[in-house]
Amino acid sequence: MASYAARLNAFRVGQEKYWPGKNGKVTTLDLIDRAATVPGLGAVDLNFPDHMAGIEAAEMKARLQDRGLALNGFAMRYYTDPGFKLGAFTNPDPAVRRAAIDLTKRGIDTMAECGGDLMTLWLGQDGFDYSFQTDYARVWDMEIDGIREVAAHNPDIDISLEYKPNEPRAFALLPDVGTTLLAAAAVGRPNLGVTLDFAHVLYAGEMPAYAAALVHRHSRLLGVHLNDGYGKRDDGLMAGSVHLVQTIELLHTLRACGYGRAIYFDTFPDIVGLDPVDECAANIGTMQALWAIVDRLAPGTPEGARLLQAIARQDAIASQRIVQAALFGMPAASV
Repeated sequence: MASYAARLNAFRVGQEKYWPGKNGKVTTLDLIDRAATVPGLGAVDLNFPDHMAGIEAAEMKARLQDRGLALNGFAMRYYTDPGFKLGAFTNPDPAVRRAAIDLTKRGIDTMAECGGDLMTLWLGQDGFDYSFQTDYARVWDMEIDGIREVAAHNPDIDISLEYKPNEPRAFALLPDVGTTLLAAAAVGRPNLGVTLDFAHVLYAGEMPAYAAALVHRHSRLLGVHLNDGYGKRDDGLMAGSVHLVQTIELLHTLRACGYGRAIYFDTFPDIVGLDPVDECAANIGTMQALWAIVDRLAPGTPEGARLLQAIARQDAIASQRIVQAALFGMPAASV
């Protein structure tokens, strides 16, 4: 059974009603308490430095243990410092660049003290907006050197690159799976890998299962952020709500790749004020249903064997019929 983690900031939704005496002063520990009420949720991710503000590592570790939650990992956030707007690892000011790298190292140290072993880097500030704004070769070298330095800081901690085509920059330096794999190869550290965000992958015009297969083949798949969207932006919709068959194919591929880490729900109930506990529970319920379909399509089953044969022939009609039969509970003989 897969384990599930959730985006902690989502649990701020409706905070005035949920914590009427807090007057908006909700802490990370409060958010953990609320997340722990979701049936089936086993882990959370923390943003650094945001979620550790005013909290000691020992206190965070104890709260997670008390609430029965694991620490899936930390995710670096550079937007809290306006100095990083022009770049974190690629900032033209050497002092600002050094501050970003040193902040990341502190995040790695803090996470290790909290009992975590996965640091996710979304380097959204590293990019460009205009022609003739940057020296592409120079900023690429800066990015690679920065990633290599933080990956070397603690070899026991996995470092994962999460790509996204743009936002906040018009063009991200790591916008897609191919470029990210090039960066991982250039860095050349054994503790480095890639995190796939389903909505980011769609946004990049990619097929999620194909991206996962490429990462598994050429690097390490260290994280999966599951959500959904329409491919025009980072929608953060509930898992399986738009691209249901593509989600099933991704899960089928994850199982084939032996992916064993948590599935992290990077969804945005706060956009329209959905109840975050119910929304997270719905994501888990969807996943349980989809895993049952993936089980039915496993290679050791009759349906799974037929699916592999259809895929080997590149027979889209046969493969779609087999998947739809599993999806809608139809008997295998009917397809």
